[in-house]
Amino acid sequence: MDLSHPHSNLSLGFSSSHASPPRRPPIPDESITLQLESSLRDPSHPLPPVPLQLLEPQTATDNGNHDSEFNDAADDEDDRDVEEFRILGHSMCLKRRRDCDSSSSSSISSSKRVSVSHESDLEARRALVRSWGNQSLQLADPDVFDIMEKEKRRQYRGIELIASENFVCKAVMEALGSHLTNKYSEGMPGARYYGGNQYIDEIETLCCERALLAFNLDPKCWGVNVQPYSCTSANFAVYTGLLLPGDRIMGLDTPSGGNTSHGYYTPNGKKVSGASIFFESLPYKVNPQTGYVDYEKLEERALDFRPKILICGGSSYPREWDYSRFRHIADKCGAVLMCDMAQISGLIAAKECSNPFDYCDIVTSTTHKSLRGPRGGIIFYRKGAKPRKRGILLSQGNESDQYDFEEKINFAVFPSLQGGPHNNHIAALAIALKQVATPEYKAYMHQVKKNAQALASALLRRKCRLVTGGTDNHLVLWDLRPLGLTGKFYEKVCEACHITLNKIAIFGDNGVIIPGGVRIGTPAMTSRGCLEADFETMAEFLFRAAQLANVLQREHGKMQKTVLKGLDSSRDVVDLRARVEAFATQFAMPGFDI
Repeated sequence: MDLSHPHSNLSLGFSSSHASPPRRPPIPDESITLQLESSLRDPSHPLPPVPLQLLEPQTATDNGNHDSEFNDAADDEDDRDVEEFRILGHSMCLKRRRDCDSSSSSSISSSKRVSVSHESDLEARRALVRSWGNQSLQLADPDVFDIMEKEKRRQYRGIELIASENFVCKAVMEALGSHLTNKYSEGMPGARYYGGNQYIDEIETLCCERALLAFNLDPKCWGVNVQPYSCTSANFAVYTGLLLPGDRIMGLDTPSGGNTSHGYYTPNGKKVSGASIFFESLPYKVNPQTGYVDYEKLEERALDFRPKILICGGSSYPREWDYSRFRHIADKCGAVLMCDMAQISGLIAAKECSNPFDYCDIVTSTTHKSLRGPRGGIIFYRKGAKPRKRGILLSQGNESDQYDFEEKINFAVFPSLQGGPHNNHIAALAIALKQVATPEYKAYMHQVKKNAQALASALLRRKCRLVTGGTDNHLVLWDLRPLGLTGKFYEKVCEACHITLNKIAIFGDNGVIIPGGVRIGTPAMTSRGCLEADFETMAEFLFRAAQLANVLQREHGKMQKTVLKGLDSSRDVVDLRARVEAFATQFAMPGFDI
């Protein structure tokens, strides 16, 4: 037996052969030790002292005493663990520590520690994962919060006259910032690529129903896709679904008020949009003297070019569209007639302007702007049987008598061009479309149109030149060239005065494209409660800003960059800005308090 082993689990005790008094409890004093020496061990590493436990000898009479059976059983166990031997003439015994006792007690305490430690670790990790989930924006990201608060104050204190902007209601904001953004739902209702979409299907189906109702469309004759991310996406989905690469499209020229998504090339031939890159486009134009679409030249060009899709609608056209004339031209050249009603969709829904659904095969739109919904796109398409009388080319050959747009357009939206739809947007759109169908919305759009006409009249009285001399919808185009100004410079001066509008290219007599004007719209400020008299005041602000811009430009000539740096500190600019803010803050902001 190796007593020098440093990790021995043996304890030593003296044993006597003589009789002893009755058993006493074991001596707990561990100060009694035995130091073992060994010549085989390194002197520099002596063995630690071994605690001694004194054992009392057992007598034969002990078995007959009053000890319980439990104690007897314990003694028997102790006897099996005691080994006798002699050292220096003394009888000694070794008592082995029970491995089961030490291991069991050790394992119990260890398991408790591991269990407590494991639970503590789980809770710590769980808390770490959850810590970010319910923080407010202000706590989670104060930098973004501060910038957003600045933008909120800018909207409240300024005059918003960009024709393609508007203010949504609180309910739309709540839907946009909701838990619906968490769900992936690629595909169409009832045919998703992911599970768990039963309620998303309900929302999208409801949104489609409301879209058709808002424009008074028969579900048997019209279908709708509400998934496009924007009107540009919607337009490109139509091209992708119905055309092959290199096929021809025809829309209004961008300097004439068209949109780049209808196909546009710069004067040096650069292709600006995907529509120009993947398809061949040839634009039609407005008459440079009147500003109206030149339908005679449009028909002549269309019959020469033979587009597969003819597009009506634009971004900066202040007059009505002759959809009947477009239908006639489309039938003559064998084209599908598509309307992009992004700017005037609200007016169309409220029956404040001509209705493209009476003549067009496909109608696309944004869902914000005059429609006053969230930012996104929408596609309406005809379905069912085609009319029997629709033009010579469309009634010949083996062409089907049923519209086939639905499957092609839906497939183009997904999976061809997009992934999962933005469900929070679709829910917000459903909310906005419910409002569109109300009498209150129709009254709102009627006021938008009246305000635009009041603004146009006020500018005309101040000898300002408006493209087409006025407006039939929600916007006016102000040609600044007679004042010697560019739209870019005037836009910056207005922005310094807390008036936002946007520069716009004006088609000149010589065909040169210059941002010679600005586009001014009335939907946003009408949403804040402004009426005709208020737009008279805004016209005065706009005219005053033009006077300031003209003076600054005359004084500094071509050094406009230097002028722009000092705009905020200009006394005249500061004075006009104060007047603008005092005026704008009279009107509440939809959707939030400030």
